[in-house]
Amino acid sequence: MKINKTKYSVKFIVKWLWSHHKTCRSRALINIIIGLLQVGIGLVFIDLQRRLLDTATGTIQGSLVLLLCFFAGIYAADLFLNICYKWVSAVLGVKVQNIMQQKFYSRLLNSRWSGIGRFHSGDVLNRLFGDVNDIVRLMTEVLPNTVIIVVQFIAYYAYLYTLDRTLALILICVCPIFLLLSRIYLFKMRRIVRKIKDSNSSIQAIIQESIQHKMVIKVFGQGQHMVENLEKRQRLLRSQTKSRARFSIISSIIINIGFSGAFITAFAYGLYELKEGIITVGVLMAFRQLIYSIQSKMVQIAHLVPTFVNSLTSSERLIELEELELEDIGEPKFFDEPMGIKFDNVCYKYTDNGRMVLENFSHEFKPGSFTAILGATGAGKTTLIRLMLSLINPSSGTVKAISAHKSEIAEPNLRCNFSYVPQGNSLFSGTIRDNLRLSNPSATTEEMNSALKIALADFVFDLPNGLDTLCGEGGGGLSEGQAQRIAIARAIIRPCRVLLLDEATSALDIDTEREVLENIKAHYADTTIIFVTHRLAVVDFTTDAITIKRQEKVN
Repeated sequence: MKINKTKYSVKFIVKWLWSHHKTCRSRALINIIIGLLQVGIGLVFIDLQRRLLDTATGTIQGSLVLLLCFFAGIYAADLFLNICYKWVSAVLGVKVQNIMQQKFYSRLLNSRWSGIGRFHSGDVLNRLFGDVNDIVRLMTEVLPNTVIIVVQFIAYYAYLYTLDRTLALILICVCPIFLLLSRIYLFKMRRIVRKIKDSNSSIQAIIQESIQHKMVIKVFGQGQHMVENLEKRQRLLRSQTKSRARFSIISSIIINIGFSGAFITAFAYGLYELKEGIITVGVLMAFRQLIYSIQSKMVQIAHLVPTFVNSLTSSERLIELEELELEDIGEPKFFDEPMGIKFDNVCYKYTDNGRMVLENFSHEFKPGSFTAILGATGAGKTTLIRLMLSLINPSSGTVKAISAHKSEIAEPNLRCNFSYVPQGNSLFSGTIRDNLRLSNPSATTEEMNSALKIALADFVFDLPNGLDTLCGEGGGGLSEGQAQRIAIARAIIRPCRVLLLDEATSALDIDTEREVLENIKAHYADTTIIFVTHRLAVVDFTTDAITIKRQEKVN
């Protein structure tokens, strides 16, 4: 998918980040409070060191023992605050990350069917984990640290200014250079980071697809080719990473030269004042520590710039997910009488410039009927299923439910009246019980056993763990036919008015298919059954059959 790299301004992203900051403000506030306490302790620490040195050299009078006790107490307090910070990061950080992942995950599941298809599943995973982690880290750690560093810089600078104005002015002279370099850095680095993140998503997509379809790769002997394809993407990523590293190193060198020059100049001036007797050894050491601390805070701010750039790019990628249009189908309504589906002059194409998949299609699937939908590959059979389920909307025409009395039902959300068996292996990793309860979480063991018998999946009863037998990804450990029969049983468990079967018996032999269809027909006496199939033998069990013709022209 082609992404507009300049779609979101920095101002827009900042507003978006603030709108999502509510979930982690408590964590951020705790971090800021801990950090500000550490700033105060740091100032007291420096002042105590100055007093200890001047007391030890006899410049000022005082008790070394008492000062050392205070020094040890301050050190212990700083250690305690560090422990508190780590605890908050460990406990609250994961919670905030989970909340954000749930939010975007929910958005994906509730978005329009056509919207999520624009993104590769590997890219989506990369965004849900990598980009969400970047944003959470920004809001819970980086932004609070930035506030703390700025406050610390101001406090240390103010303390230095009270000791010696000239030293303070020498240090501050590098700030305009720092701000200019940061602006240039931000502009260029943002483009580089976006390319790196897109490359990471591409690599994850290759690996994910290869593992998912490893059997196909093995059969066609394309393992080496896939490795070479991965290496090609990795080379591009390495090249982009090198570009980022070169730019970061050059920028860092320039900034550090400026800071080091200011530090050396200020320290040399302090030595001169010590030699002239203007200041004491304790004050010089305080100068040195303050200068070093101020410089280190400026360097820390410079090092935070890449994190901000990375977060801007992550925000862009998450905003793209958040902008997916949500389904607007209202509250679900389940009907207590037989229900059918009526297509009236329906036209549909997936893209504006694409082929018309369905053109002026009209048909009435009568309540309680058993209809077979036949047609060549690409004729639009599965598209009919998607239209019935309101996953997609007609380009023109209408799809409505009809009651047993032939009255049209205008309710927008009738999906709860459907049960569905999709093409292929659609089992999830987990137990067979978990897979069955996906369609009806309240299903009892007796209901599951009954559904398995209807679907001829009673082989489950002979498994060592029965319903609690674990399935791997995609029904791993089961044959295609076994997985398909469990999927049929899963659909049977769900109370419904319309049962949709999309090539639901393609992996079954003819005899097993016939028996399954006889069981389904007997079980669903008043239910509308719609069966998409290539097998003409299915027609023998139906009350109606229609053939969809492929539309070749592009409108």
